Amino acid sequence: MLEEKTLLKLKDNKNLLAFSGGADSTALFFLLLKHNIPFDIAIVDYGIREQSKREVAYAQELAKKHNLTCHLFKAPKIERNFEAKAREIRYGFFEELIKKQGYENLLTAHHLGDRFEWMLMQFCKGAGCAEIAGMQSVQKRDFYTLVRPLLHLDKKELLSYLHANEKEYFEDESNFDEDIKRNSFRHNYSSPLLEKYLSGIKKSFDYIDEDRAELIEEIEIKSINELAYFKSSKNQRTDIFVIDKYLKSKLYILSANERELLKSQKTLVVGRKFVVNQDKDFVFIAPYITNESPMSSEFKEACRILKIEPKLRPYLNKDKEAFHTVTKILNSTS
Repeated sequence: MLEEKTLLKLKDNKNLLAFSGGADSTALFFLLLKHNIPFDIAIVDYGIREQSKREVAYAQELAKKHNLTCHLFKAPKIERNFEAKAREIRYGFFEELIKKQGYENLLTAHHLGDRFEWMLMQFCKGAGCAEIAGMQSVQKRDFYTLVRPLLHLDKKELLSYLHANEKEYFEDESNFDEDIKRNSFRHNYSSPLLEKYLSGIKKSFDYIDEDRAELIEEIEIKSINELAYFKSSKNQRTDIFVIDKYLKSKLYILSANERELLKSQKTLVVGRKFVVNQDKDFVFIAPYITNESPMSSEFKEACRILKIEPKLRPYLNKDKEAFHTVTKILNSTS
């Protein structure tokens, strides 16, 4: 069931599987074992469901049985915006493990239904081809690669595999809560369409991926500490796609309005978290700092001469290494 190109990517590498005990991650767990792919697992316990204790125990039992390491994180109580905050906690935990333990790939169990659901949600909000293409099976991030080995498979195919092999898994009852937007899209739109048009939808995604590869230029994003930058492609759609891709890796998703503003504004503060500055031939992204530290007269003068965006200056004043990098780049384009 796993594609050969994915197996080659994972073989002989250090892999970390994001595990929950649900059908998707459990299916991926046993498929990795079947293909002799080396991996460990990581699970987050949010402590809001009684069942979560059993899911954690199941993860630890599987790890012990198959001689794997099970990393567990007990999340602090989340007061509001549960979905967004849980994702932030989850990926923060995974990335900390990746840095400390030297994992090369993070594996998630997103499947075709997740991708189709995302596509429909983006389409209904207003999105272009790159955004509609959505999840990719392999995405390079700052210091690891995010791999989604199940993206070509439907949920029913995964369930059939689990049932045929008599594998235990858990069902999270929150998946049936249609007050959660993604659940509403799944139950009312994506699942019925996949039920009726599965082969056509799979083929459409193959075409979309081919078209995306032609439309979107792959651009290397460089970083110095918390400053990210890349050379502009001179194609506005491509630049905004790269900005969006980077911010997603930092757990921030651009709104449709922010995408539109990036087309007309040289500098934009998004979510009061990041400042995006499109300056000359480069794009800079840095944390947005409001409580400024005192700036030396030399720093102010250098910023004035180079015409560094004022909203970018507080971060550069804090991070001298990033400031020297920006200075070098802007001097080279003068």
